[in-house]
Amino acid sequence: MSTSSPPIIVFDLDGTLVETAPDLIAALNYVLDREGLQPVPLAAARNMIGAGARKLIERGLEVEGRAVTVAELDRMTSDFVAYYADHIADGSHPFDGLEVALDVLASKGHRLAVCTNKLEWLSKLLLDRLELTPRFAAICGADTFGVAKPDPAFLRETVARAGGRLPGAIMVGDAGTDVGVARRAQVPVIGVDFGYTDVPMAELKPDRLISHMRDLPEAVASLAAS
Repeated sequence: MSTSSPPIIVFDLDGTLVETAPDLIAALNYVLDREGLQPVPLAAARNMIGAGARKLIERGLEVEGRAVTVAELDRMTSDFVAYYADHIADGSHPFDGLEVALDVLASKGHRLAVCTNKLEWLSKLLLDRLELTPRFAAICGADTFGVAKPDPAFLRETVARAGGRLPGAIMVGDAGTDVGVARRAQVPVIGVDFGYTDVPMAELKPDRLISHMRDLPEAVASLAAS
């Protein structure tokens, strides 16, 4: 995928750039506790993450065998978002080696962007708290364009907002929605195997698979040269 300029690199957020599970599951358990339900253990709940707050709550309720109305789910989602925003970086942190990898990519001229099914304002708040925001030319959430992954329009619009070209883009993510959006947009995808997914990333067959962020620059270079 040789291009005249270095490929833009578009990242998922939760489970790819940042280990957000501790704070997301704490917010989920806050909501469950208010409903008189038992908390969900962090280890068991990691793979519930990735499709947004509402879906995370739905999955938590499924574990508890609780059915709720749309209005009740709306209320729980509002409670979740309010609590989560107040505790968004209590335990969340960049994955090991991330900042060095981003430095290397930036030094080689790559633009960087975020394409996440998290709400845009929460994504920006989290990245602000972790002092990562200045690294990205665009940070786009599920509410930015009114579409979510794996809709390819989301990736196309994110790349455009970041000033890049879709034929010169690479997606980096941890789950099926990331592989799906890349395939539908016809761009290569690098999968990380340390994120949040109910299907192991290796089984999703990304173009490259990494187990640590230190390996990201080499994976990008390999794809860019192919």
